[in-house]
Amino acid sequence: MWLNPEEVLVKNALKLWVTEKSNDFFLLQRRRGHGEAGRITGLLVGALDTVLDSNARVTPFRILLQVPGSQISWVIASGAAIEEVKKHWDWLVHNLLQSLSVFENKEDVASFVKGKVKGLIAEESRGRQAAQEEEPEKFREVLLKFELHFGLPPSEKLVTHYSCCCWKGRVPRQGFLYLSINHMAFYSFLLGKEVKFVIPWAEVTRLERVSSGLMTESIRVGTRRRQRDFSMFLNLDEAFGVIGQLADIALRRLLDSEGLELDRVLQQPARITKRVLEEQALREYVLALFLLPRGERLHEAASCSVWTPHARSHTSGTLYTTDSYLCFSSREEGHCILLIPLSEVLSIEKAESTSLLPNPVIVSVRSKKAFQLIELQDRDELVDSLNARLRALQWKHSMFRSKTHSRRTLSAPTPYYTFYYDTMYSDGDEVEEQVLRNTVNTEALMTAFHHNQPGADGNNSKSMEQVKERLWEDHFTEFGRGVHMFRTEKIQRLVAMGIPESLRGELWMTFSDACSELASHQGYYSGLVQKSMGQSSLATEEIERDLHRSLPDHPAFQNPTGIAALRRVLTAYAHRNPKIGYCQSMNILASVLLLYAKEEEAFWLLVAVCERMLPDYFNRRVIGAQVDQSVFEELIRERLPELAEHFPDLSPLSSVSLSWFLTLFLSVLPFHSAVCVVDCFFFHGIRAIFQLGLAVLDANAAQLCASADDGQALMVLTSFLDQVGSDEEPSSPLPPPPPPSSQSAAEETSSSSSDPTVGHTNITELINEAYEKFSDLTVRQIERLRCRHRILVLQAHEDTTKENALRVVTPDVSICPEDLADVYDLFKTEHFISLYWGDSSSAAAAAWGGGASGRSYTEQQYRLDRPQFNSLYALLAPWPGGSLQHTDTLSNRTFILLDQDRDNLVCFREFACWLDTLYCEELNEKIRLLYRLHIPPALTESEDDPSPMKSPLLSTTRPLYVDLPPGVAGAAEEVKDYQEQLKQMLQDLVKEKEKDVEKPLPLMNQREFIQFCKTLYSMFHGDPEENELFQAIATVTSLVLQIGEAGHRGRRSGSEVSGREEAGPAQGDDNPESVFGGEGDDGDGGGGGSGAAESEWTVSFAQIVASLLTEQALVNFLEKPVDLTAKIAEAKEKQYQQRAGLLVLQQGNS
Repeated sequence: MWLNPEEVLVKNALKLWVTEKSNDFFLLQRRRGHGEAGRITGLLVGALDTVLDSNARVTPFRILLQVPGSQISWVIASGAAIEEVKKHWDWLVHNLLQSLSVFENKEDVASFVKGKVKGLIAEESRGRQAAQEEEPEKFREVLLKFELHFGLPPSEKLVTHYSCCCWKGRVPRQGFLYLSINHMAFYSFLLGKEVKFVIPWAEVTRLERVSSGLMTESIRVGTRRRQRDFSMFLNLDEAFGVIGQLADIALRRLLDSEGLELDRVLQQPARITKRVLEEQALREYVLALFLLPRGERLHEAASCSVWTPHARSHTSGTLYTTDSYLCFSSREEGHCILLIPLSEVLSIEKAESTSLLPNPVIVSVRSKKAFQLIELQDRDELVDSLNARLRALQWKHSMFRSKTHSRRTLSAPTPYYTFYYDTMYSDGDEVEEQVLRNTVNTEALMTAFHHNQPGADGNNSKSMEQVKERLWEDHFTEFGRGVHMFRTEKIQRLVAMGIPESLRGELWMTFSDACSELASHQGYYSGLVQKSMGQSSLATEEIERDLHRSLPDHPAFQNPTGIAALRRVLTAYAHRNPKIGYCQSMNILASVLLLYAKEEEAFWLLVAVCERMLPDYFNRRVIGAQVDQSVFEELIRERLPELAEHFPDLSPLSSVSLSWFLTLFLSVLPFHSAVCVVDCFFFHGIRAIFQLGLAVLDANAAQLCASADDGQALMVLTSFLDQVGSDEEPSSPLPPPPPPSSQSAAEETSSSSSDPTVGHTNITELINEAYEKFSDLTVRQIERLRCRHRILVLQAHEDTTKENALRVVTPDVSICPEDLADVYDLFKTEHFISLYWGDSSSAAAAAWGGGASGRSYTEQQYRLDRPQFNSLYALLAPWPGGSLQHTDTLSNRTFILLDQDRDNLVCFREFACWLDTLYCEELNEKIRLLYRLHIPPALTESEDDPSPMKSPLLSTTRPLYVDLPPGVAGAAEEVKDYQEQLKQMLQDLVKEKEKDVEKPLPLMNQREFIQFCKTLYSMFHGDPEENELFQAIATVTSLVLQIGEAGHRGRRSGSEVSGREEAGPAQGDDNPESVFGGEGDDGDGGGGGSGAAESEWTVSFAQIVASLLTEQALVNFLEKPVDLTAKIAEAKEKQYQQRAGLLVLQQGNS
């Protein structure tokens, strides 16, 4: 294979390599010892290669490029077989050898050949990318056109393209839409007119399908500046889906530094293809339909039919296989669903195929049941794959059980779910309380806190429970019991009636398949409790604060037993998933789960809800809940158009419905009614909440439309939800509300008679109405809507972040708000460009992925490293920099100066303040900035290595830790001393920051002044008054040199008078320093002049300022206003092309 040219020293290489073929410019070599049996040299080299690890082993054949007369050659190809290398050798001989003989300069030969080899490598990489597509040759042509038209780096991977029409007003332009991992690009060339543009996915704020009288249905792509319509696709649905997926993936990867749940394949953009996107869309649908763990990978999707005993026939549908599950769904979504965990499977066998039962497969499970699947295509491959995964899973579970058994054998004979800690208390009550806090309950709390509740009609409630239990027992007999029961429309009706309390915990575990997690992780929860209890963190503090706010009216949580169980579940989950930790509303969910399920079961139910059923709901910014709110708004506009017309702004309704989604209606409905909603949620997932929310709004549509304002509309919804009851309400375990007074009762009676719509609404009827009216709302539709609306939500958060950043910076700068916003966009785009094509190991990328301690979210959102800053410096610096080398030098110095915390990153605030100084500050501040760029720490000892270690200045001169003499103090005193020093250091930093403006600048020595003069000369390059400015700076330079020399002589003569009095600066009326001021004489700090020997040549900042003010031409130049708006507009045009070109060069040289 061709290799990026790498230098080797021929003299040393000949000891390990044997030349097989050679000519004037190329050598074909074989590794010494390869193919030579028995020779001592071959054995030695072979032993050396064997010792090396697999990544460092050398291929036995290679081709070198050599320049006549040079000791250095370049490896350009290598191979494991002589045939492979000979192909490359023949290509070089036939295509390059004759051309190389015409070069007069032999160094040009090396450059020419290396360029050719890099081109061959790029062609091979394009070929590999094309090979991943369905039509490689066609895709290769499209890829070449994409690179030719838009000039983006090779790492900008093209995913797919579509022929379409882009509209400009009423004028259509036929062309091609190219979709890559970071951009969408359009190109059209008609009648001699070329139209092309690139839209980064990071700028897309809205995607929608629209139709009008002028054009067919089209795709509208909106950004913050404009919107574009694309139509005339051969397959509009496919194009719209791919565009939505790519935008969603890019925004999740780029705009969210915390990292939303994103599949590992999608986190590697180079692996994304159109086929991968299709597989990913299907996987997301399967996970949502069957409520599977987010880490499950989809392996196969095959059409088949399953024997359904309750229907006495085969039901056709699709079989989906994942890492740990067999999933079947009928053709009509929700008509029949079957979920079989592989952990429950005993065997998967092929049966004899007949005309009535073609390609049958029998799946046997532990409950002594078997499921028959027929009409499976590629049955043999499917069964072999499933059996391989089944064996691997069984081995994994057996190993886990053996380890768990060994741990239990070694532990104390107490039950695994009880923990006792050495509390060191002597009081019996305190010891009992501590044991209670750490003893896992083995029964649901409802069993202990149910029977002695007040209820007027307890017998009726019991009879209702018994009726429900009999109905469920009959259902189990017909449809099966456990995870692998057949889930049909009949079970939906039973769930809507409310699950009986005796079965509620079991069925929640079944519907969510939390029982499989529990069975495969025996002892996991007890270990988490043991590890987490007693630890203190921000999450545990929030948990303690919310414990007594969780169902405070329920007797189970007025008791230490219930509070302790809730504490254990929430703390264990925070320990399991620190990314989520603890979020508000988790306490309400966990409380309800503990009422109906055992404690360990409640923990796994909470895991299922937080990590599978409500993805991305419980994080710092509740992105998932906001996405579903946005989806809910679109569903209102689509399903309830009259209500949407009355409320053009649906945000008031969204603010109310947010709690519906976060707490599953537990915070707004009476308790028993809300628990029925939770039943539906565990069976249907989030679809049940969408349907019920729409039903609530539909039931109150007339009153909502008649409401005078938002407040009245909210009161209508609150009143309605308070009146929703259930058949079990009389025996509610919650204390009944206090009886109203006679006056209030009369008022209620009169109000109810005057308003017949306010009254008791049965939750079962409401749920059934939701199912009937909105049954066409499918999981697939919800997932597609989520994909599009996640774009809206993430971009809204991005706008908020920008507003906060600008609000923080605006008081410190004089740049107008419009220009400051544009500068922020440039700053952010620079960060994104490096994420697109830059080095993932850079400081900015590392900070983006890992965050930054001690910084606010706004400050750490976007920061630039040195290469990124250098790029923006070249675009926005107001003065021409002369040579490119000097511009880079000044940029590096500026970066060091702005990087105050020495983390090799510059935040937007620091960048904006620097830009404000150059464009908006007075002359004195501009000169001060130039002065500081030419003294340490900005000016280092070696410009080639601008390392902070070479800078004489550090962030503070106070040591963070002082080594104590051995035996002086203990560890506690060391910690106290460390804390005191840290506190003192922070105080010193604050003081230094407060007096930073007033502190005199260090003196400048002669070397630094020469660099200062170089910068001034470079600033005037290309100016219309260049000659006059050069003369002025020559005059100023001469004057400053005289001042410095005079001061130097004065200090040297003053040093000769020693022993009379303490050293002091010689001053006199005829001393130039007395004219221009001696500000720098008392300068301390780290400058080259500061702290220098008294005989060293130095000048102060005041002296340089005074000298510059003597030349009006210089004053006019420095005070001449520069149009920042025009500079920003020019930078926007150049930023992409410049950075793309630089990155291509960097990748080529690497």
